[in-house]
Amino acid sequence: MKPIAQLIATVASLTFATSVLAAAPASAEAPDVLVKRISADVIETVKADKDIQAGNRAKIMDLVNSKILPHVDAEKMTAQAAGPFWRQATPEQQKRLSEEFRTLLVYTYSGALSQIKNETVEFKPMRSSPQDTDVEVRSQVNVTRGEPITLNYRLSKGNQGWKIYDINVLGAWLVETYKGTFKAEINKSGIDGLITRLAERNRQLASKPLKAPK
Repeated sequence: MKPIAQLIATVASLTFATSVLAAAPASAEAPDVLVKRISADVIETVKADKDIQAGNRAKIMDLVNSKILPHVDAEKMTAQAAGPFWRQATPEQQKRLSEEFRTLLVYTYSGALSQIKNETVEFKPMRSSPQDTDVEVRSQVNVTRGEPITLNYRLSKGNQGWKIYDINVLGAWLVETYKGTFKAEINKSGIDGLITRLAERNRQLASKPLKAPK
């Protein structure tokens, strides 16, 4: 993973988790309200759990799978990263590619969750109308040392409410970061080659201690 992708993963994990949904259903929440709630929950959850901070694999993986991914449209993210090649893939290839990319995201965010320390998140006013089905939520992460880090989200509204399908850190969108890698691998060895490469990467990450992949 390129350095910017690692930075994206580390900062994004500040907002990609949530506790038990005690508020209104996600489908009824405005996109900025949803992201704000997720952000507050993940910071509180990680700071309160020493096992997560220490890199407890079981707890972190459970947190990611049960609390993070329900708010991420991994299939849309995969389709956009694959670009025009997505339409050329068979339904089975699309399914396998989505599964492997989803697994990579799990390891990416799992590795980054244990790095949360004293960061806080500040949100910018969102401009949208009730008719919008695709919006951008803007925020910044305030760190102990250094300048605040810009962190923006793209969300789309579907039958299950709003879901995040892309994030931007310091001007770089996650989907664009992966798009070049996907294109190069597909041109080299086809869709199946990309699936194989992602599967190999996931096996490597599964055998290592949790940390943000490089």
